[in-house]
Amino acid sequence: PNDEKEQERLDLVHHIHRLVIDGKLLRAPIGSNPQRVLDVGTGTGIWAIEFGDEYPSAEVTGMDLSPIQPSWVPPNVKFEVDDAESEWPYNAPFDYIHGRSLCGSIGNWPKLYAQALEHLKPGGWIELQEYEMWLHSDDGTLENLATNCVEYQEKLDEASEKFGKKMNIVKTLEGEMRKAGFADVRSDIYKVPLSPWARDKKLKELGRYQQVATLDGLEPYGLALFT
Repeated sequence: PNDEKEQERLDLVHHIHRLVIDGKLLRAPIGSNPQRVLDVGTGTGIWAIEFGDEYPSAEVTGMDLSPIQPSWVPPNVKFEVDDAESEWPYNAPFDYIHGRSLCGSIGNWPKLYAQALEHLKPGGWIELQEYEMWLHSDDGTLENLATNCVEYQEKLDEASEKFGKKMNIVKTLEGEMRKAGFADVRSDIYKVPLSPWARDKKLKELGRYQQVATLDGLEPYGLALFT
C-alpha cells in the first residue's frame, strides 16, 4: 500500500535510518561535490529531497513505481515513475546510486546490480541500506518465547519467496555485489532494538521509533503477501 498511513511509516523509517548513522544520509565517501545521484525506490522522496538540500551541487533523480512524491521540491531534485527492474533510461552515468528498503520489492537482484554498475561513473559508489527483515534476541528469549512473532516472520519470508521477491536477503547482498563486479564492497551492520528497553540513550530512542514502525508495518506487509 501507498496510502497516507504507509507514507507516514516510510518517513518514520527514514528518520530511523538517519538516527542509526548519526544523522547522516549515507555512509559512502562521495565527497562534498557529487554531480549526478540516483535514488532507486525513492518512496515518498524524503531521502532525495534532503540529499538535494544538503548537496546543492548534485542533480538528484528519484525513481519509483508510485507517484507519491511531493511536487514542491528543491530545484536540483526530480522524480520519475519507473520500474527499477526494467531497463534504465539514463544516458549519463551517476556518481552515486542509493537504494533503501528494497528487500521484498526486487525479484532479479543480479539484474539490478548489473544495471547499477553499468550506470555508475568509474570510481562511483552504490549504497544499499537494508533491514535484515528477521528479528533476533541476544539471549534467545525471542526465539524461545515469542513463538507467534517467529511464525509470522517465517511465513512472511516464505510467502515473499513464493511471490518471487524474497524479503530476507540482506545477508546475500555483499557476495552478490562482488559477483556482479563491484570492488571495495563492505558491510556496516547496526543493531536496532524493537522497543525502548535499552539503557543507552540512542538505542532507547531508536527502539521507541522502531517499535512504532514495526507495529505499523505488520498490516501492510501481511496484507500484501498473505492475501
